[in-house]
Amino acid sequence: MEISRGHGGNKPGTQSVPLAGRLDGYRWRVSAATFRMGVVVFDRMKSTWATAAAFIAVAALLSSGAASPRKLGAQIPQFAAPRPPVQPGLYVALGDSYTGGPFIPVPRYDPAGCLRSDHNYPHLVAAALGFRLRDVSCSGATTQDITSPQAVTPGPNPPQFDALTIHTKLVTMGIGGNDIGFSDILKHCFSPTPFGAPCQDHYVVNGRDEISERLAAAAPKVAAVIQGIHRRSPAARVYVVDYLDILPLTGDGCWPQMPIASADMPYLRAKEIELNTMLAHVAGANRAGLVDAYTASIGHDACQFPTVRWVEPAVPTSPAAPVHPNVAGMEGTAYAVLREILVRR
Repeated sequence: MEISRGHGGNKPGTQSVPLAGRLDGYRWRVSAATFRMGVVVFDRMKSTWATAAAFIAVAALLSSGAASPRKLGAQIPQFAAPRPPVQPGLYVALGDSYTGGPFIPVPRYDPAGCLRSDHNYPHLVAAALGFRLRDVSCSGATTQDITSPQAVTPGPNPPQFDALTIHTKLVTMGIGGNDIGFSDILKHCFSPTPFGAPCQDHYVVNGRDEISERLAAAAPKVAAVIQGIHRRSPAARVYVVDYLDILPLTGDGCWPQMPIASADMPYLRAKEIELNTMLAHVAGANRAGLVDAYTASIGHDACQFPTVRWVEPAVPTSPAAPVHPNVAGMEGTAYAVLREILVRR
């Protein structure tokens, strides 16, 4: 899938979607006019100057008083050095529902069963960089669905690897959560009362932690996906995007907003950190960059107020799937991806 729709008077192939979000209490925004101008510039300038222009724009955004994130792993240096130039070209986005953005307007229909939004972070990143986009992410995807057709209704979704070519310049992938049974974990960890520890009682038996075992089994599968990307698109920059923070780092949670028993909160926090740590290790071992969306999202978990959170709770109040990113979460993730691509840590 490539960005090819015009909006109003825009030049076909451009987007008028503004990039905006909230990071640690600060608001940042790139206007629709800026996006239109940037995409047109990138369409006309297939040189390192295009990347330089994008870097300057993002650097100005980061250094402005309206955009000074205090928690993104380490604070961005005032005069950070750009990475080697990224020539505008083909960007392929692989992943599951945390990439696709189910129920975030406006839905795509290619296929409709993937519940893919045209306001997910791949679309925002592609618009900011002037890349052509093939977003083949799909809700419910596991690592198996990267190389095999995924049965969705209506569908199916072809193997996500089919979108890769030898000419691909940029690949992001967000995968692994469904390999460890994300929906199954929610099913067994949501509790009708805030008492007890039903989640741990189900998954930890006689010292054996089933979720940790699933994570260990998923690691080589994620590694195989990264290796397959390198083989199919040897010139592409490859980034693994980890998962947004779902639960607050401290406290007893927010039952029933997130219907998780208080005693289960530390366990589930630890499991998400374990998942993201696995993704970081696998990325580093297989020549892929890591987009640390998790750190960027701390303080924007599903227990926060609607105007603050990036992940919706069990009953969403914004257009998004339960316990999935909302549009602010997609904007925050796009910011983290752009930061990783354009700024050297």
